[in-house]
Amino acid sequence: MNYKRRLAKFNKSLKKTKASVFQVFLIAVASFLLGFYVQQLSLIFDFSFFNFLSSKPLGSNAENNNSKSASINPDLAKLQEEVIPGKGYVFKIRWGDLGKRLIDDGVVDEAKFTKAITGGDTLPDNLKKYMDGSDQKQIELNQDNAQFWVDILWGLGLANKNDILDKGQMIEGGNTGNYASTGGWTIGQKEPMDIYSKSSYIALSQKQQEIVEEIAKGVYRPCCGNSTAFPDCNHGMAALGLIELMVSQNFSKEEIYKTLLAFNAYWFPSTYLDISYYFAQNGKDYKKIPPKEILSNTFSSASGYRAIKKEVGAVAWPALQGGGGGCGA
Repeated sequence: MNYKRRLAKFNKSLKKTKASVFQVFLIAVASFLLGFYVQQLSLIFDFSFFNFLSSKPLGSNAENNNSKSASINPDLAKLQEEVIPGKGYVFKIRWGDLGKRLIDDGVVDEAKFTKAITGGDTLPDNLKKYMDGSDQKQIELNQDNAQFWVDILWGLGLANKNDILDKGQMIEGGNTGNYASTGGWTIGQKEPMDIYSKSSYIALSQKQQEIVEEIAKGVYRPCCGNSTAFPDCNHGMAALGLIELMVSQNFSKEEIYKTLLAFNAYWFPSTYLDISYYFAQNGKDYKKIPPKEILSNTFSSASGYRAIKKEVGAVAWPALQGGGGGCGA
């Protein structure tokens, strides 16, 4: 009897022991699983109690970005050389004898034109060659002759017959003769509207005309909000003349945009220097931005440039010379 009691007591004790071991096992498994999942959550969210304690306010990343932007200090002399190089450009654009033809047809008054460019009675040899009837196979552009090219290309764009002048915005409203590009042409032998779209200096096929119109619609200048398809000022009319000339000689669209940007940069140097500064501040290389994009409404129109100027503020550029930013002859 005592034996049976001791056996029952032993079995009861064994059951309790097993239960305790099982509980300990469950607790151990639960602890392991809890630790494992906490570790995984820490890896996923990069979060821990200590990280939380040492974390910075939410605005700190923005502050760091602002500090990084503020630390960018573009080299002004380098940017200036990229935008308006001192040595200028030589473009393989055939000018031919267009200068002489413009004089012969009364589009340009040689004496008035020379006075406007030099303030004197004689053009220097580096400009005279474009007006004396010799066959010029290239165009040189630099800070010193930028105003010359504004004026002579203005005359070409004004006088050359083209649908943009005959059917576009220039004839809407009956004010064609009152725009800066028409009424402001005071260096011709004839009245502006007597030469307006009257001469066929540049022959274009229908396909080439379509290319001229396509490019003109996308090219702006910072003196106003209009594209070259509405050439109501001298720069717009000059750009139109250049586009027509290059399209007629089968230059690619990319070459035309690149050339137009170079001319615009010399005509409005401070504008395009500021634009290059804006790109540099944002970690971008002006020379690698597509010229078509820079010439768009976003950057090259009056409103576009105002937005850029607001971003960059006053910039102490090295002394600038030349240019052709004025909208008069």
